[in-house]
Amino acid sequence: MAEKTMITDSLEQTAMLFGGYDCYAQRIEEAFNVIIKTRDSELAGGSVIAVTGAEENAVSQAHEALLYLKRIAALNGRITTQNVDYVIGMVRDGKSEELASIDQDCICITNRGKPIKAKTVGQTQYVERIRQNTIVFGVGPAGTGKTFLAVAMAVKALRAKQVSRIILTRPAVEAGEKLGYLPGDLQNKIDPYLRPLYDALYEMLGAETYQKNVERGIIEIAPLAYMRGRTLDDSFIILDEAQNTTPEQMKMFLTRLGSGSKAVVTGDITQTDLPRGTKSGLVEAIHILTGIEDIVIHHFTDRDVVRHRLVQKIIAAYEKYDKERAEKKHEDKAGRFYKK
Repeated sequence: MAEKTMITDSLEQTAMLFGGYDCYAQRIEEAFNVIIKTRDSELAGGSVIAVTGAEENAVSQAHEALLYLKRIAALNGRITTQNVDYVIGMVRDGKSEELASIDQDCICITNRGKPIKAKTVGQTQYVERIRQNTIVFGVGPAGTGKTFLAVAMAVKALRAKQVSRIILTRPAVEAGEKLGYLPGDLQNKIDPYLRPLYDALYEMLGAETYQKNVERGIIEIAPLAYMRGRTLDDSFIILDEAQNTTPEQMKMFLTRLGSGSKAVVTGDITQTDLPRGTKSGLVEAIHILTGIEDIVIHHFTDRDVVRHRLVQKIIAAYEKYDKERAEKKHEDKAGRFYKK
């Protein structure tokens, strides 16, 4: 019987690692086929956690997962089910070394004093690429933090006086409900499309500071159509929902970049709301711009989803369905061709 032990910093941390009704410990036990228990000790603060099992490799992996979760607990003051599932998945896939690369530096502090940090390897790489490059494309499924982290990096750059303003934009493409059916003037009609950007900035800055910066022209949120004909100098520019741009709109946006500026383009190519037959500007841009110096395409995966844990399963289920449908369509076409 193999065994490994670790020492927690406090009894509270021990409770975090085990979770309510030992639910986190049970998840690790089931994933690695081990037994996790605490041992009585004379330690002043923490306690000893012992991991035992029939296979030494499984015990080592479970021990490694616990050590990393302990690190999360020490840094964030809490552990979530998503943290546990993510760490288990990375360790089981042999990617535990990548966990050490997760950026623990605070990107920025929210209005309530909460530190914003990368939570996955993919997010860490994304943040680092934004730091090092002028244009970054963040492409991936919903819930991976593409927009939120980009806004956090923009706020950080503004506070550090690396840029003089933040510009956030989105294409105003309908997803079921037409603009004309919404009440109010043009600004009232486009506000629902820009709401995720407002929400992110409210959390970072607070409503009052946000409003003051808008009045001073330091922060601008507008539909993509408003960008035409402009040169955006000394700015941090974010284009959100870029999968809904046409190739012409994407080219127009990218050529707005002025001196001293940085641009982040985010989108999910699986959720395009463009009319049938219209090519996505994001898809075309990825094809055209890959390999150009100072432009980076960063791809997120379902492992980077930081919303409810069910979101990962929903994304995986849809990907499986789309793949099976594409294969069936291919088989049907091949069959028709053979019959002819």
